Amino acid sequence: MTKKNSKKKNKRTKDDGKRMKKKEMLRLVMTAFQRSPGLIMNYKQVSKQIGAENQVQKLQVASLLEKMKESGILKEVDRGRYQYNRVVTELIGTFIRRSNGRNSFLPDDGSVAVAIAERDSAHAMDGDKVRVQLFARRKNQEPEGEVVEILESKERVFVGKLQVQNGLSFLITEDRTLANDIFIPRDKLNGGKNGEKAVVRILEWPDNAKNPLGEVIDILGQSGDNDTEMHAILAEFGLPYRYPANVERAANRIPEKISKSDLKDREDFRKVLTFTIDPKDAKDFDDALSARQLENGNWEVGVHIADVTHYVKAESIIDKEAESRATSVYLVDRTIPMLPERLCNQICSLRPKEEKLCFSTIFELNAEAEIIHSRICRTVIKSDRRFTYEEAQQVIETGQGDCKEAILALNSLAQKLRAKRFIHGAINFDRYEVKFEIDEKGKPLRVYFKVSKEANKLIEEFMLLANRTVAEFVGKVPRGKTPKAFVYRVHDLPDPEKMENFATFIRRFGYRFRTEGKKTDISKGINTLLDEVQGKPEENLIETVAIRAMQKAKYSTDNIGHYGLAFDYYTHFTSPIRRYPDMMVHRLLERYLAGGRSVVKKKYEKLCEHCSAMEQVAANAERASIKYKQVEFMSDKLGQVFDGVISGVTEWGIYVELNDNKCEGLVPMRDLNDDYYEFDEKSYCLIGQRSKRQYRLGDPITIRVANANLARKQLDFQLVK
Repeated sequence: MTKKNSKKKNKRTKDDGKRMKKKEMLRLVMTAFQRSPGLIMNYKQVSKQIGAENQVQKLQVASLLEKMKESGILKEVDRGRYQYNRVVTELIGTFIRRSNGRNSFLPDDGSVAVAIAERDSAHAMDGDKVRVQLFARRKNQEPEGEVVEILESKERVFVGKLQVQNGLSFLITEDRTLANDIFIPRDKLNGGKNGEKAVVRILEWPDNAKNPLGEVIDILGQSGDNDTEMHAILAEFGLPYRYPANVERAANRIPEKISKSDLKDREDFRKVLTFTIDPKDAKDFDDALSARQLENGNWEVGVHIADVTHYVKAESIIDKEAESRATSVYLVDRTIPMLPERLCNQICSLRPKEEKLCFSTIFELNAEAEIIHSRICRTVIKSDRRFTYEEAQQVIETGQGDCKEAILALNSLAQKLRAKRFIHGAINFDRYEVKFEIDEKGKPLRVYFKVSKEANKLIEEFMLLANRTVAEFVGKVPRGKTPKAFVYRVHDLPDPEKMENFATFIRRFGYRFRTEGKKTDISKGINTLLDEVQGKPEENLIETVAIRAMQKAKYSTDNIGHYGLAFDYYTHFTSPIRRYPDMMVHRLLERYLAGGRSVVKKKYEKLCEHCSAMEQVAANAERASIKYKQVEFMSDKLGQVFDGVISGVTEWGIYVELNDNKCEGLVPMRDLNDDYYEFDEKSYCLIGQRSKRQYRLGDPITIRVANANLARKQLDFQLVK
């Protein structure tokens, strides 16, 4: 091939990879058909009209036309040729209820949201699948409509405080999806008393009634009690706060002792130096490292993972509960485990001086951290020592202590593995965690920040290596062969529009950022930026906005690689005690190592979607518990003055994050009474109409603590002029 032809091919490949934003494409296609409603067009003609030139964009158009046909916006006149359907007045989609009365409807076809007034909501609940009749469109107004049928009711429970007085009972809730209190008939109170926190299920909402009717399904306890409030947060997010007794009983019947048959076909690592490194308050040790130097000077490193699926059989009562939960949940003061305590803290936990069954990846690494050889096998180990991160860090910093030779060698290898990742385009989001020191009653005494050091990064690198190796074993097949169905951890490229907005945002701090080019160019640009902001007042803010500009990682059977880690193949294998996808990976790995056929992909994709959704719910619950403790921590500091930075700008006010403790509160718009302020969404700022005073994201600011509302998990601040 000539250089000229090669360049053309490279250019074509590069162009073919460009995608058009979905919303923009939908707008252009709608305009094309509405402009000529009688015209019949195929995907090529539509592509030409909207300027979709490359093959990827044309395929996007073809897919969009099919979706618009399914939703009734277009009609297919003959195969592959479409015409605008002018009579579409009904759409199907999801109802979004908001306590501020701004209800809306999201059509399944991805078209623009429709405003639904409360009087036109048919008392649909948040998340219900509904049919909506569109109203005639008013000029320069957003589309409006009314709910004409509730197709699927999403059962919703609400958490709040019971108000029982004068013969009437209500649940007073702060839920953002419901403006109305819930009426509780006397016979549905379930023994609930005035002032107690309760979980209530809505039974019905009669057409002419102002309030929905509900029944108490659980009493959480007295409002303000720490256990009550933590259980309330879990209930708010639909997460379990108790372990079912029958599942606990099933776990108690599992024998702890390892039998001879359990050891069959396992490699014996019981005499190889092995240790765990975990947080000081950890009880479930699901990973351990073994290390020994070989005669050739290389190091053999074993990443040993608790063999949970040896004990938890597929479709068993324990497995079904784990699948439903999908993940352990980590609140400020407690862990709500995915598995019964006997399994996660006892039988499966890789505790020191105890023989344990593992699923392992074994590596031979030379001094440059190059993999000479690797294998995946089942093993039996006996951990020699349990290290906390602080203890391992001390060995790294001083060169002294237990297992020093192995820890120092592993740390050196980990640093080289890490450096290679960044060379290949991995993004270095190295953020701190907000932690609380709490007393025996759960009251926060101190806020501190947990920073990732070498010991943390040592464990991280070897877990990443194990996860990548397992994914490559299944996914990397010879050309022409189809890989077997598998569970991957994937992370898509950043959304171009979000990247542009991010670049615009950081310019006001004097930073530049490249939003186009190869994906490694963008990731290296992000790393350069993160290095530049380190130690600056705007560091946390810019990191937060950068993370928001990224796509969310998720589980999928379709492997698109992991952008943030710069891996073509990646999965989750190393935490089966606390993540259900890791249990799925263990089972698939066992099957494929034995030469088994591929599983049905569709079933596993559904499980991936469930696990991704539950991961997000668990993260939201964790954030809510942090928010609650921050408000509780600040509740005795009313009137005190703090320096902070504007961390959010909205039409209802400005959010401020305090420098000392990272607690965040709101300066309500009503308190900005020196002018009439307008919200400029693109510039992340409020602008005074008369004074032209600006409050911008990232601005330093001084506030006074005005109010701490625990029920709403909300801090109110006042500006100090």
